[in-house]
Parts: sequence; structure tokens; C-alpha cells
Amino acid sequence: MQLELTLIAPPDADYAATDLGFLLHKHPDHLHVRSSSAGDITIFFSETTPSRATAVLHLEVDPISLVRGKNKQSDGLLAQYVNDRPFVASSFLSVAMTKAFAQSMAGKSKDRQALADRALPFEIRIVPVALSGDLDLVKRLFEPLGYRVATPDTDGPIIDLRLSATLPLGDVLRHLYVLVPVLDNFKHYYVSEDEIDRLLAKGEGWLSAHPEKEIITRRALKHRRSLMNMALARLEESLPQDDEPEDAPKVEPEEQLEKPLRLHDLRLDSVADVLRDHSVTSVLDLGCGEGKLMARLIKERGLNRIVGVDASVRTLELAHRKLRLHQAGDAKAARVALQMGSLTYGDRRWHGFDAATLVEVIEHIEPHRLSALALSLFGDARPGLVVVTTPNREYNALFEGLPHGKLRHPDHRFEWTRAEFEDWATKVAEEHGYAASFAPLGPLDDTHGAPSQMAVFTLADTK
Repeated sequence: MQLELTLIAPPDADYAATDLGFLLHKHPDHLHVRSSSAGDITIFFSETTPSRATAVLHLEVDPISLVRGKNKQSDGLLAQYVNDRPFVASSFLSVAMTKAFAQSMAGKSKDRQALADRALPFEIRIVPVALSGDLDLVKRLFEPLGYRVATPDTDGPIIDLRLSATLPLGDVLRHLYVLVPVLDNFKHYYVSEDEIDRLLAKGEGWLSAHPEKEIITRRALKHRRSLMNMALARLEESLPQDDEPEDAPKVEPEEQLEKPLRLHDLRLDSVADVLRDHSVTSVLDLGCGEGKLMARLIKERGLNRIVGVDASVRTLELAHRKLRLHQAGDAKAARVALQMGSLTYGDRRWHGFDAATLVEVIEHIEPHRLSALALSLFGDARPGLVVVTTPNREYNALFEGLPHGKLRHPDHRFEWTRAEFEDWATKVAEEHGYAASFAPLGPLDDTHGAPSQMAVFTLADTK
């Protein structure tokens, strides 16, 4: 199976097509050979001119190694050897791409980073491709992402796939990584919950808004319904609200509105104080964002374990850098960790923590998903202490520049009044055996209360 990737440089371009070598971290004049679990990989350039350059990834899969060690009674001995698996582009190609183009797939280029960040004109050919479905499926998968699909000569289970698009190279490679196995509707390896992380990492920024995200997740996760539901829940959390109409009044970002009150720092300090007062030794920071609370908690000597969870790969990458985990020694690496995960789907990794925090998080979740969050956190994980903060909608009237009836941030799904927050928290506490107490955060107004509000949940037998 073979992937051909061509970069085109128009006559007035400020780059040369041969810069593709820098983008792929492969010298155009050299033959690059390596082995992977998918097979033997050979990368070479078949064309190198200033206007066109084509890099070829050729993958040769050993048919014998595919069946070595497998149960010979599973599909019959003949079916083990007589099939198309070694010869069609599928999940084998995706594995080879991660081995050969890992940095390029991540959007990185040591010598041409500005070019790696730009949308460039590419032509892509993958041959042969296994297609489980009709040609319309190819268009439904690729056209929403900006690709033009050339109609293959044949409409059958094996096609010569040709695409063209003007996109950053990293986007192209991530799209192919996900969608080629989806076309095939087959993966050659066992799919577990870890596959959700891989799918959402490669689908960051495009999969949540794709009109065919359900068929993509279903096929990518080998039709395992439980995994598909988890993936779709996490995609829903990462999907921003619809854009405001062009003539709508401009809404100031939440942080800018609250900055004069130092409300962000006050929230984090207040949560850290609660954790300290309860002498917890392990904390699960749900919706950790860029790790601002975790950065404070790292300084607490009594905390032996701090884990942050977020649905966004890019946000977790920012947190990783902010917390300097790439420089962490063994002691810090054992104490501090980041996890990609959904906040509205049960996760066994949440078990065993003294405390959990959700700092300005619940308002980013669709209201109908809050019951799933409560069940996963309070019903299943059951930490001894849970701290939740959220904006007080009543206080919005005091923010200059915030139009009446608007929320503080365009990604907020809702904002609660004090009564609404206390009603929700009290019901959750009663349903799951917790006691809830409440505190205002920020300057108190006689009429509108404080700008933010905090609920502290304690298990009834741990107060």
C-alpha cells in the first residue's frame, strides 16, 4: 500500500515545493527505510522540482506475520492467508504514518515552522484503498474538511483514492490517520479505551463539528457501543456554542470582566484553602484547563497525588508546559499527572481520591449532561470531598460592558443564580449521601450577591 503526498508551489509562492522535505523531516535526496509493527516502511521522493514535490510512503506488510500466533480455527486456515489485508490501505497505514511522520502530524517543523502552520496546496493519492461502502461515503467524510475528491475509475471495494486540499500538513496527516481506517471499517489491532484518546487527539479541532462524527467514531472504535458513547460525550464537551449573530453586541471575555476583582486568583486560593483545611492528600482536578489550580496545589507539601483531567488535547499540552512536566524528575512525575477524559462519563481512574475540584467548569457542560456528571463523580468515584465553583448570574448586572441577559463567556451553556445553584447542589448531595455547604466568592453586593459562588460537598460519614 502506498501514500503519495504532493506539495504544489504556484509561480508567485514564497516557498519552494521542495520545502516538503523540511515539513516531513526527510531529505528529498535520501531513501528512508525503517520497520514498524505494521510492516516495512520505505519513504522516498519521486518528484522534486521548485513547483511540485512528491513524497511517497510505501508500506509492505508481511502476510505471514499477520497470522503468526493466531488461532487457526478462528476463520479457517485458508481465510488466514487468502485475504486483502496485507495489500490495502487501512489501519496498517495509520500506524506506519505515526512511525514515519510523528512530528509532522503534530504540526511541528524544526526549520520551517511558519510553513507548517500555513494552509498549503496538497494533492494526495492513496492506493489501493479498501472501501466498505459507496463512493458517496468518501465525499461525506472528506468534503466537509475542505477536500476535493476525484471520482475513482471504479466503484468497488478497492479504489484508487485521490484528494486535493489547501490545508496545513499536520491537518492532512491527522485526517488521513483517522479516516482511512474508517473507509475500510476495520482495524487490525484490539481497541480499548486508550483508542478513544488516540481518536480524539487526532480529531482535535475538527471531529466534534464533523457531520459524520457518529459513523467516524463508530467505525474507528470497531462498533463497540460503550466506547463510541464515551467518545461522543467527550466530543460534545469540546464543541463550542454556536457563534453569535454578526450584529450581536460584543461580549467581553470572562477573564477581562472579572480581572478588576482579582476573582480568578480568589477562586483558586479559596479552593486551595478548603483542600488544606480538610487535610486531603490526593486531588482530582476535573476540567483542569491549563493547570492553574494544579500549579498552586503543587506547592502544598501535604498533597501526594495531583491529577488533572480535561477533554481537550491542546489544553492539556498547555498545562503540560505550564507545569513543566517535561522537566519533571521521578518524584514529581509520580506525584503530578494529566489525563484526557470526559467529565460526563464514568471513569475508573477517578477512584481513590480524597478530593475532587471543578473550578468554573459545570457552566461549560450542557445542562442535560449534569446528571451524568453527578452520577460519575458523586455516585461512582465518591471522593470524600468535592469543591465546585460557578459564576453567580445575578452579579452580571454589575459588570460594565456586559449586555443585559448575556453570559460572561460565549462557551458557557448556562449561568445560575444563587438559588438555582443551591437547589442543584442540595439535590445532588441528598441523592448521593453528601452534605453541601455554600460560600460567596468575591465582593458582596446587598442585592446581587457575590460574583462567584462555591459549594463544598462532604460525604456524610467523613464530615
